[in-house]
Amino acid sequence: MAISKREEGKKVNSNINVTPMVDVMLVLLIIFMVITPMLNNKVVVDLPKVAAAVIMEDANKEDAITVAVTRDGKTFLGGDQVTKDDLTAKVADLLAKKTDANADKSVYLRADIRSNYGIVMDTIDAVRAAGVSQLNLLTDMNTTE
Repeated sequence: MAISKREEGKKVNSNINVTPMVDVMLVLLIIFMVITPMLNNKVVVDLPKVAAAVIMEDANKEDAITVAVTRDGKTFLGGDQVTKDDLTAKVADLLAKKTDANADKSVYLRADIRSNYGIVMDTIDAVRAAGVSQLNLLTDMNTTE
């Protein structure tokens, strides 16, 4: 009777295959690149399109104060719905939390193109009453020209 001896030690591959890990990381990178711009604008509004739009990079900062007015007249501060009565106090609180002496005391307004003009003006009035130094109206660039 012959005993067969297996030589497993010679067949062990000590190399790590990193290709699947790289594939997974690239997929995750693409997913985060697509989703990250969507996180800034928590409230979906159809902004008016203008030809002379100015790019406001500060509106995308994490600590930027953004007020949105939807087409059905709801007002949002960041991603939270607020009433017109509470808007002034909440914006004033957010401005007071900016402790830096050189802190930008501006607010960015995103109003839907189909929203009621009177509601937008009431929102602007409520924001101005909070002591805002600059109110910026956000628009989209008109790309058809």
